[in-house]
Amino acid sequence: MSFPGMTFDERYRAIDARDTRFDGQFVTAVRSTGIYCRPSCPARTPKPENVTFFPTSAAAHEAGYRACKRCLPEAAPGSPEWNLRGDVAARAMRLIADGVVEREGVPGLAARLGYSTRHLTRLLAAELGAGPLALARAHRAHTARMLLVGTDLPIADVAFSAGFASVRQFNDTVREVFGLAPGDLRARRHAREAGAAATVVPGEIDLLLPYRKPFDAAGLFAWMRARALPGVEEAGERSFARHLRLDGGPAWFALSLDGADRLHLRARLTQLGDLAPLVTRARRLFDLDADPEAVDAALAAHEPLAPLVAAVPGIRVPGAADPHEMLIRAMIGQQITVAAARTALTQLAQELGERVGSGPEGTEEGILFPTMAAIAERGHEVLRGPAARIRAVTGAAAALADGSLRLTAGDDGAAQREALLAMPGIGPWTADYVRMRVLGDPDVFLPGDVAARAGAGAAGLPSEPGPLTVWATRTAPWRSYLTAHLWRAAPAKTVRKGSGAPSAVDASASALASKTALTTSITEGSK
Repeated sequence: MSFPGMTFDERYRAIDARDTRFDGQFVTAVRSTGIYCRPSCPARTPKPENVTFFPTSAAAHEAGYRACKRCLPEAAPGSPEWNLRGDVAARAMRLIADGVVEREGVPGLAARLGYSTRHLTRLLAAELGAGPLALARAHRAHTARMLLVGTDLPIADVAFSAGFASVRQFNDTVREVFGLAPGDLRARRHAREAGAAATVVPGEIDLLLPYRKPFDAAGLFAWMRARALPGVEEAGERSFARHLRLDGGPAWFALSLDGADRLHLRARLTQLGDLAPLVTRARRLFDLDADPEAVDAALAAHEPLAPLVAAVPGIRVPGAADPHEMLIRAMIGQQITVAAARTALTQLAQELGERVGSGPEGTEEGILFPTMAAIAERGHEVLRGPAARIRAVTGAAAALADGSLRLTAGDDGAAQREALLAMPGIGPWTADYVRMRVLGDPDVFLPGDVAARAGAGAAGLPSEPGPLTVWATRTAPWRSYLTAHLWRAAPAKTVRKGSGAPSAVDASASALASKTALTTSITEGSK
């Protein structure tokens, strides 16, 4: 099978070197054994004539292969390909990971993508080697494996948490994919996973989330800490937690690094079936499927950026836990400081958010970010500032609430941008910032962003939007990561001119004292 990216010889060299950097980016199927593996599998390297490379495990399943019991390819981080690409196949993969097939079926997936069910199935089979049902089944199998080896949940709970309609369907799929019964797969859990596998308290799930190194976790936690809304979110130096509204009801999750730099996801759910979409959103929020070595190598090849990459290897671009919420936060945050936006958003959440049960300790009431309907109806009572801006925010919320504006992780980037720009009060900065955060698009640049321009000047790059935009084209397709580095490089004081915002905004001294902290309180951007 041919697919974009590396050649057969490049992939073969990767598996011969057992290179962990490529885990999750493709799988290796071996005709002589009928097994497929991750690239770093420690087994003996097969002969080239016996090897077929597939872009997804679902394609390997459809071709008659089963997963290797030794390397468990489903345990690898996800492929960065689905964010790097913006075509129908990539959008479908993002929506499948978000649980659309489980909630709406293949017809719902096809409708979201603008195709008939038959045409979408044909397109995905030709592009990825498997249709939407097979891709969704592979995703469920991945979730099931993660729960079997990472928790002590009862087998039936694992089945429904992974999105299976019945325990029998779950048993049959696990046996077919892994060649083991669910109980046997759990018994073979890795020692390191078994040590971390536990339900911390009744009803709470604790999982390990794989990622590729290097990983600028400190920068991500600092970013979240600067923007955390009291009651909705809580962030520390090595942790972030929040309440979130999912299809099955309110949920709570926390991401934290342990002493061995393993990333834990702890979660409480109203319905176990929401676990797989929650994991997907958490991975997207922390950009866990990025290929940091590819990004760093591409950016460091440009002399002005080499010191920035050396100072912050493995930088990540924060994603969005909820696309609708992300748009409201971006609109309120445009042209004001992070601190001012946090104050306004906190007030909005406190006044219009839904009170829910506590986090794990049971000591504090949590808050769900307000629904779009609540903001549309009552946002004008809470928000302060120019009347036009308030109308823009409440108007966008109303459009999201009634479905006239759709905003999802599976959108076409150009169509999403066009739809946002058609809304009153949304300019290029907001539309592009939302695209960066919601779609995980790695190639978004924000030439009008004051912080990015300040960071560019500090790095010796042009600081005016036109010349900076032209220079940035040489870093495609990684301009989102360029933007993240420029944000990080911005001086402690950024001066604005002519946008009506304060003339000088001081950055947090504590954040800037640490090289691991992102710029935390300079102006988000300008329209």
